[in-house]
Amino acid sequence: MTSVKKSMTKDTNNPYAAALDGLTIDDPVQSFFNFCKEREKIRLARESGNPPPWSDDEIFQKGRFLNVFREDDRGSRAILRFSKGLEDDLELLIQSLFFARWCNRQETLDKLSPENLSNPNNLVKELEKFKPWANETAYPVESVSWEGKDYPRLEAATELFLEIKGVITDSIKKSERNVIVATNSINSLFKMENDFPIFMAIIDIAWFRPDIISPDSPVPTGIGAVAYLDRLQKYLNLNSHEETCDAMIGLQEEYWPEARRPLSPIDIEYLSCECRKYYSYINGTKSFEGKNVFTPKLNS
Repeated sequence: MTSVKKSMTKDTNNPYAAALDGLTIDDPVQSFFNFCKEREKIRLARESGNPPPWSDDEIFQKGRFLNVFREDDRGSRAILRFSKGLEDDLELLIQSLFFARWCNRQETLDKLSPENLSNPNNLVKELEKFKPWANETAYPVESVSWEGKDYPRLEAATELFLEIKGVITDSIKKSERNVIVATNSINSLFKMENDFPIFMAIIDIAWFRPDIISPDSPVPTGIGAVAYLDRLQKYLNLNSHEETCDAMIGLQEEYWPEARRPLSPIDIEYLSCECRKYYSYINGTKSFEGKNVFTPKLNS
């Protein structure tokens, strides 16, 4: 996708921060949009029923990557279906989105509805039918600490969010539609080391109630996106990841005008994570093994 060469590396606490060290990417902006175009081309070919491979690029043939637009991913589609029609009941909407992100498993969400969330005991019985009930590999979900008690993943999803949905909703409504403010506000209550599940539930609100959370809000940088966003920031001679996301949104018209919709800050952030994954394969810091291996299936 672009010309690359190697140089020096450095150590950091972020396990992904050194993933691109030693690799020169001539034009990270062009490479970013090249990635987007190729990944979207793959999605369209796959959903049209064309047989694999859907790309001539060996890395795309072998590696697993999210879709360009979050709403096209299986997990996000399941969450959109699960919470559909709850726009007028904000507390239930927010409870359903937090439950959905703590679950994050399409097979489970497709068998449930928000009505299940009103009875924790019955909900637990339903979840016991699934092995596992939650996606345990996509991202870590720690216990929530609430008023001196720790609630593991299942208890938080089934009991706690029902009990405190009003508190969560009030806190989010005070965030002035800002994802970072809302995420920090909720985690000041939850006291989680990794607030990623909170962030995902918060940004999901923008799909349903953009008056509560803005789709164009700045977002925090996840550890997987740091390395590539750093490359973009340096290349564009900017001062922050927030400025970098805004600049990339502005550059879309030049580099990818035919895209089906404008990109938003969350898109730039998580696609930077996907670009980091792609170039990690080139750099030899990521291997085609385990959950990283893509096994082609039509329309799934």
